[in-house]
Amino acid sequence: MTASNTVLTDDFGRKHNYLRISLLEKCNLRCTYCMPADGIALSPKASLMTADEIFAIAQTFVENGVDKIRLTGGEPLLRKDFPEIISKLSTLETSLSITTNGILIDRHIEVLKQFKVKKINLSLDTLISSKFHSITLRNQFEKVIDNLHLLLNNDFQVKVNVVLIKGFNDNEIIDFVKLTQFLPISIRFIEFMPFAGNEWDRSKMVSQNEILSEVGTAFSSEEIQKLEDEKNFTSRNYKIKGFQGDFGIISSITNPFCDSCNRIRLTANGKIKNCLFSNSETDLLTAYRNGESITDLISSSIKNKKKVRAGMVTISEMDDPALHFDNRSMIAIGG
Repeated sequence: MTASNTVLTDDFGRKHNYLRISLLEKCNLRCTYCMPADGIALSPKASLMTADEIFAIAQTFVENGVDKIRLTGGEPLLRKDFPEIISKLSTLETSLSITTNGILIDRHIEVLKQFKVKKINLSLDTLISSKFHSITLRNQFEKVIDNLHLLLNNDFQVKVNVVLIKGFNDNEIIDFVKLTQFLPISIRFIEFMPFAGNEWDRSKMVSQNEILSEVGTAFSSEEIQKLEDEKNFTSRNYKIKGFQGDFGIISSITNPFCDSCNRIRLTANGKIKNCLFSNSETDLLTAYRNGESITDLISSSIKNKKKVRAGMVTISEMDDPALHFDNRSMIAIGG
């Protein structure tokens, strides 16, 4: 094995080639499952990675085998230097994509085209304007819908992320699936997950089986086609026969995909998280600013990755707030 393979390979043989970089902790929405009701204490600006630091740290990951980078937030398009960041990262030998709430897409679409960022994950949890306001606390529904169509009209590959919460939007599952009849999009239903401040409990979660059962009431078994799982998949994907798009389920709680996990997360203040559910972090930015090599820190973090969900093997363990209450809020991790 070469060094580039060993640095990002954990003790279970999983090779990590996918880096998700959070650009900032701020967002222009206040989604309740992501942002605690009382907000969060933001990292001081001086402790956030600059554009040059993002590039340099990302370059180290790429030199060791990362070939896929996704920019997240908060809302990544709120960074005033977003064009500079994209410009720098585009020089690396890696594919680039972003996760966004869609509100600022129209302002940045030419930059995205210029640097060939064609894969966009757009967060949209409801197709009803009043519900959109109740979960985001903002009146931006029409803007997001307009920008979704703007992306499609400009030939972007769009995935729509839908966090399902029982009693809120679980009655829209079929409406989202029907969107794929005429739009070439991928709907991705995401099980509600526990993070600091989002008041998670299992009763609010809509499971993979419940989603498939709901789809099965609206479409026949002959119409529902299971698609082949991608390598290192997070989403188990399906298609309704004859529809342009497809839909998938990200079942981190009831049917995790840890065996094939290839993802690493870098927070906006330069700390590596080897698992979304882990409350353990390794500070790369301080070491980088001190002129130290960060390669050994990255390797150590990857080696310490647990086999399943940061050590929470069963759903009953997920039910115990003591095991995940001191993790970051989702907005401070990055989607």
